[in-house]
Amino acid sequence: MKKIKTLVSLLAIGLVLTSCERYLDVNENPNNVHQENLTPKLVFPGAVTQTYRTQAVSMLQFGNVMMNSWAGNTYAYGGPFADEYTLSSVNSSFYDEIWDGLYVNIANFSFIENYPNANHSQDYYIAAAKIMKAYYMQYLVDLYGDVPYSEAFKGQANLTPKYDDDVAIYKSLIADMDTAKSLITSGGTNGAIAMGATDIVFQGTMANWTALANSIKLRLLLRMSNVTGDLATYRNQQLATLAASSVTFIGSDVFEKPGYAGTSDAALNPMVASLFTDAAGSSPQNYSLITASENLATALNGNNYSLPDAAYQKFNGIVDPRRNRLFLPVSYNGATVVRGVRQGATPGQPGAPNDSNVVSTISPFYVGANSTAAATIIAQGNPRGGLLMSAAELNLLRAEAALRYPTIFSTWNAQTFFNNAVTLSGPTMSGGAALSMTGYQTLIASRPGLGWIGTDAQKLEAIMTQKWILLTQYNPTEMYIEYNRVQQQYPYSPMATTSIRANKPWRLIYPTSEYVGNSANVPNISSSEAFTKNAKTPFWNQN
Repeated sequence: MKKIKTLVSLLAIGLVLTSCERYLDVNENPNNVHQENLTPKLVFPGAVTQTYRTQAVSMLQFGNVMMNSWAGNTYAYGGPFADEYTLSSVNSSFYDEIWDGLYVNIANFSFIENYPNANHSQDYYIAAAKIMKAYYMQYLVDLYGDVPYSEAFKGQANLTPKYDDDVAIYKSLIADMDTAKSLITSGGTNGAIAMGATDIVFQGTMANWTALANSIKLRLLLRMSNVTGDLATYRNQQLATLAASSVTFIGSDVFEKPGYAGTSDAALNPMVASLFTDAAGSSPQNYSLITASENLATALNGNNYSLPDAAYQKFNGIVDPRRNRLFLPVSYNGATVVRGVRQGATPGQPGAPNDSNVVSTISPFYVGANSTAAATIIAQGNPRGGLLMSAAELNLLRAEAALRYPTIFSTWNAQTFFNNAVTLSGPTMSGGAALSMTGYQTLIASRPGLGWIGTDAQKLEAIMTQKWILLTQYNPTEMYIEYNRVQQQYPYSPMATTSIRANKPWRLIYPTSEYVGNSANVPNISSSEAFTKNAKTPFWNQN
């Protein structure tokens, strides 16, 4: 693996805890840190921070464009997101930064896992590393299928790791969640070193790490909802371990908070730097490039332009109170709306009329700021940190589990979890500010596919639709994977007008770094294979 080859020099980029800015600085020379001096305490905060950067930048754009939530401002830029719209160039360079960024930084979690621990002093760090490794490793499997795992992350000891079966990796990640919980339980009696402030996620509260492990395990298992035979038996057995009332799940939003600062571009919250402003107060290109898609704007505005597509009718007349938390409202045709652009349309075409070039840009609430002023975005967006998993998302997972597996989760009320998710999405999407969802809850209660009413299929559609709106803010790649899991049915996500494909890809193609650095092991994947169901599709989605 080209990037993993240099693990010794890349490990723990800038992880000196005496200066938070140093491990936020992606430009610092990593060779200044000697491997023999690295400890879990030094490595962990930087491992979380640097891995999150991939989620906050590359995965944020990939998921939102692929889910037809973002569009390019075609009034200001010619041919924005051309590759994503046409899908003619889904190749080894297509979003290869997701693979490269995740693998390099997951290696840091692997380093912590394998750190000498005969006296159990590192139990808490190892447990947290296993949980974060599973959080991100799942995305590599979900996007690529078979990937290096058992022989990966070994640096010079193995420059060309084999590709493991994706089923085996999933089972290993699930088992690691149980191992992590056991380490947390035993750590208190084994004299484990307290994580304290070096835990930039939970500040050393290990009960919260146990809750996150259970939440990730549930997400892993629900991804397997379409499997059959022995795998279905395994899935159900594992789900049963989460059904007991004593099992805890996250009860509030989970952030990584390394202490982002406005002292340099590299020290900024990566979402702030990518979408809104640099440290000097200048806007990046993305600020004017990215607008709402017509697809998402229609859903948020209550189908105010009466688009005829059947999938939009459930939104008719229901203005989503969360809309201005995602995109800035504009005045258009006498109304205040979120205005988007149809993916692939150019000015003068349907979805991009020539009558105005006013479109909605991303709202600063996206990063928890309540003003468009650069100084305010920096001041409020940095301390908020990066959202990893929300309580609303967890409640949607529990709603689906109760809906799909009522015998296993006989004490869970699917409707209650669904309603909780919608309620909790308000503060999640408003940076913790007040945003009542009560009126919206009342309106959607009679709309199959949007609220909790109708057939089980319509309730699943409602779960996925609410998850789509929620995850637009912080993890749309998760939503894209979920969209593939439900066979690209929910939510409605039309192809761009310029697409040459009939559907969106079921997987990505291995990156150039693998074909160059690990050519003996990397499977050959053709572009056509990425768009069809086959043996190379991630295992949970082959049915």
